[in-house]
Amino acid sequence: MRAFLATETGSTSVLLAATLAGLLWANSPWGDSYEAFWHTDFAVRLGDHGFSLDLKEWVNDGLMALFFFVVGLEISREVKVGQLRDRRLIAVPSCAALGGMIVPALIFFAINMGGSGAGGWGIPMASDTAFVLGLLAIIGTRCPEPLRAFLLTLAVVDDVGAILVVAVFYTDDLSVTALLIAIALTGLIVAARWLRLWRAPAYVVLGIGVWAAMLESGIHPTLAGILLGALVTVYAPSDHKLLRAGEAVQALSRDPSPELAREATRSVQATVSINERLQLLLHPWTGYVIVPIFALANAGVRLDGETLSRAATSPVTIGIVVALVAGKFIGVSLGTWIPLRFNWGDLPGGLVWGQLLGGAAVSGIGFTVSLFITDLAFAGDPDLQSDAKIGIMTGSLLAALLGWVVFRLAWDRGAVCAPPGLPDERDVEPEPLPPVTGRDHVLGPATAAVTLVEYGDFECPYCGKTEKVLAELRSQYGDRLRLVFRHFPLREIHPHAVAAALVSEAAADHGLFWEAHDVLFRNQLALTDADLSRYGEELAFDPWADVERHRARINSDREEGERSGVGGTPTFFINGEIYQGDHDLASFQTAIDAALTGAPAPGDEMGTGDQCRISTEGTRNERRREA
Repeated sequence: MRAFLATETGSTSVLLAATLAGLLWANSPWGDSYEAFWHTDFAVRLGDHGFSLDLKEWVNDGLMALFFFVVGLEISREVKVGQLRDRRLIAVPSCAALGGMIVPALIFFAINMGGSGAGGWGIPMASDTAFVLGLLAIIGTRCPEPLRAFLLTLAVVDDVGAILVVAVFYTDDLSVTALLIAIALTGLIVAARWLRLWRAPAYVVLGIGVWAAMLESGIHPTLAGILLGALVTVYAPSDHKLLRAGEAVQALSRDPSPELAREATRSVQATVSINERLQLLLHPWTGYVIVPIFALANAGVRLDGETLSRAATSPVTIGIVVALVAGKFIGVSLGTWIPLRFNWGDLPGGLVWGQLLGGAAVSGIGFTVSLFITDLAFAGDPDLQSDAKIGIMTGSLLAALLGWVVFRLAWDRGAVCAPPGLPDERDVEPEPLPPVTGRDHVLGPATAAVTLVEYGDFECPYCGKTEKVLAELRSQYGDRLRLVFRHFPLREIHPHAVAAALVSEAAADHGLFWEAHDVLFRNQLALTDADLSRYGEELAFDPWADVERHRARINSDREEGERSGVGGTPTFFINGEIYQGDHDLASFQTAIDAALTGAPAPGDEMGTGDQCRISTEGTRNERRREA
């Protein structure tokens, strides 16, 4: 159950099940009870004061405010310590998100111009992050980790845009008094933060007050959720807090007492910001409870002959389907191409167009926020709501199928991390692996029975994933295993790989290669020149010293690797023989144990380990297409 809850496919499965349950309920013999149940009044009163909402409004205005609170937490974290702090990395997905909002809205409005459904132009603007990530998890290795990072950044910008659209264009009957109260309560929260008053109950009461005031003001209260989430404190772990937590835990281990246990708990918690702790606490509730309940309450639409016949010719349904499938694809693709064309930013991990087009296609899955805006745009017209919901479901399904087809074609045509220029390894006999020398970066004694050589790239996500496995191997085998790292930067697809390698070589001049190695792999999404300079300052060396000498060393490593048959990262050699197994702990253990006993390593064919491959077949196909 824990493994299920930890995956995107788990939350997506629950969301899909809730959607189907809503459809089945609305179309069952008890379909009348669906509307009756969700329109049951539920009041909260204190004396003569209070307010009453039906159950559907409590879900859409109340529970979804908590969902958008988590979105606000994510935005705040990404802006302050995550990927959104790097302007060049956020420029491309931000422009892609804007294109993915503007083009679908224009297409919908063009189809519905002058009609009763023209006000629903905001419906196809937002992508559904849960369904998109769930589909990408199902697609698996065809979707590399950098594409997930790209689409997550796009989704953050997308969510901000959708909330602004709701606040500005779908707000009626504004109450200035209630709005001023909401602003005053928000000011109290900011003041409490400035005064460093950390009492959770006070923030909970003030947050509920902001939500209630927003509800009374006429502005949709979900805006309160995203605003409050953005105000929660977030910071990167500091050495001071980590040291203090370690001392508190050691004091507790020497002299256990309730007071020391409380102090140790507080110190350990303080090493991680409240923002990240709240995300860990609330993500399961929003992913597995709140969003599925929202889908159950909003996805129930009758699918009888009359309804489907009306939807088939409705401009609202047609506009949403075309906007989600074609509009999102065109908008995201165009929004990606423009900043790349004018060099406004970089892509994470050097993504190629086959992967980006697949991501553009699946971003047309618009569900949660699209249903949310539908309820606001067509509040007084059940028929238009029904047409819109059918369009959302149909368009999302077609967008998912289009994305699957694009990923399939991109994979089959070899458009996976395919830089040009290398000879076809099938036509060139590999040379023996160069022996380990004094210039190599080595962990372990020269007398070790097994030498494991890695050709790696500091920006390669699969190299980063393998680092934990290598650390475990060193721990298990001790002096019997020697690790060697050689550079193989895929400069054609990883824009920061060469710079990171140069910095590691500068660190090596000061005997700090492995320290820099660990820092670079821990911060794979923060490898800009500014980041690399900061790492040099933290480790007390000049990261840009003797660049030409280090560049020659790195080029030499890569050229030797190419001659030895290296075609991607990470590539491993065990005692001079290329390792062709999976990159998990058990597979490495089997191969190392075989090397220790002198038996042949198992596995004659290439395993399924993740790898940033250099596909010469894909390169030739790409050249043909360009010609």
